[in-house]
Amino acid sequence: MSAEHPQPGGHYIAGQWRDSAGTDYTAVRNPATEEVLEEYPNATPAEVREAIDAANQAQVDWGRRPAKERGDLVREVADLLLAHQDELASLLVEEQGKPRSVAEGEIAASADLAEYMAEWDRRIEGDILPGDSRDESIHLQRQPVGVVAGIIPWNYPIAVFIRKFAPALTAGNALVAKPSEVTPMATIRLAELIDEHVDLPDGVFNLVLGAGETGEELVTSPDVDMISMTGNVETGKQIMRQAADNLTEVSLELGGKAPAIVWKDADIDAAVEDVLTARITNTGQVCTCAERVYVHSSVREEFEEKYLDAAREISVGPPEDDPDMGPQVNEREFEKTEAAVQRAREQGAEVRLGGSEPSGEAFERGYWYEPTVVTGVEQDMDIMQQEVFGPVTPIMEIDSLDQAIEYANDSRYGLSAYLFTNDYRVAMRAAEDLEFGETYINRTLGESWQAHHIGWNESGMGGEDGKYGFLKYTQLKTVYHNYS
Repeated sequence: MSAEHPQPGGHYIAGQWRDSAGTDYTAVRNPATEEVLEEYPNATPAEVREAIDAANQAQVDWGRRPAKERGDLVREVADLLLAHQDELASLLVEEQGKPRSVAEGEIAASADLAEYMAEWDRRIEGDILPGDSRDESIHLQRQPVGVVAGIIPWNYPIAVFIRKFAPALTAGNALVAKPSEVTPMATIRLAELIDEHVDLPDGVFNLVLGAGETGEELVTSPDVDMISMTGNVETGKQIMRQAADNLTEVSLELGGKAPAIVWKDADIDAAVEDVLTARITNTGQVCTCAERVYVHSSVREEFEEKYLDAAREISVGPPEDDPDMGPQVNEREFEKTEAAVQRAREQGAEVRLGGSEPSGEAFERGYWYEPTVVTGVEQDMDIMQQEVFGPVTPIMEIDSLDQAIEYANDSRYGLSAYLFTNDYRVAMRAAEDLEFGETYINRTLGESWQAHHIGWNESGMGGEDGKYGFLKYTQLKTVYHNYS
């Protein structure tokens, strides 16, 4: 730690907070002011290996405990989240720039997710099959995978941490988690609360801090049994390459370029509201954000004008004041958004709204970008093909459902899609033909924990949430019982 920022946590290994042996630190900045909030030590390779060893030592006994006992401890974490919602939300506001209500919503949703996943403690089912021989039966039983490495992104630090922590521990695994070096503060504080209030066996949960080098040490270890990572596509591909040497199981939730199709019979006012919400939530820094809009030619002008009017009303300001939008998380993300809009201009698109930093004294420091609407786009433009993790909406006219589906599927991504229609036949056709892991029909973004959140194509593999998201933290064992 720097002299100005005494030890706020460090690494959590085998039930103990450790002063790091490393001399390399990462600064965490408030994206609204650029103020340095904390400086955290990056774990050394030896510290990462120590965390993995601790997890391996703890996992065997943890996996043998009654699942109900494990689930009860995860439920205690859900209670902690609600009891400390204000404190944790304040840290998210500071480090990630989330508007206050969005930050509070993330904590509440995380508690709900932990509660849901803990309910699987009595639902870890196998199968009993008849044997091929007399006096024999075959049992397929689910057991823990072992040690899970959980790599957390910066945009939803607590929610995605719980998305890995709750199912992994309920299923009987041990976890070594690495929060993003950009937004580690709320996750560290939650780890401190877990250490103080939840009687987890030492080593079942470990936390190591750092950037790519820390992650590389985790994913290349032969003593890690599963890697669960949420982040960008290129990092996901690199993890797959690194995990291949040990044939480590990999689950990836990566980026998206979600299309939103507005059909000619849609409720235009509702579609405008839902698409705008699905674009500017968390300042557009959500993998499932509506990134490109295809509107039928007969309603394109009406939709476009109403969308522009609604976007003009979006409030941007200090996140503690709970505006509609705060800043982008850092300079790198701001510059990527700025470059994407400039490239759209160069390729012939028209920026109808926004397209720059907002003006005013409140925006002199920080990483601010206006709600932006781009029209006159073509399918092959970069703005329609490449992910833009910022509040930019390109709108394109289409003439047929075939064209809308063709353009929607014309992407290397396949995470989420949106459709607005009151025609049952259109809805069923699109649900069948859209090549995305999840499709929202006549609603805005936001997953339900009992469903399944998975990307197709380059948006990922493995999936999260629901029955299938939980079961990926287990492995099947076949046992032949001969009792002749």
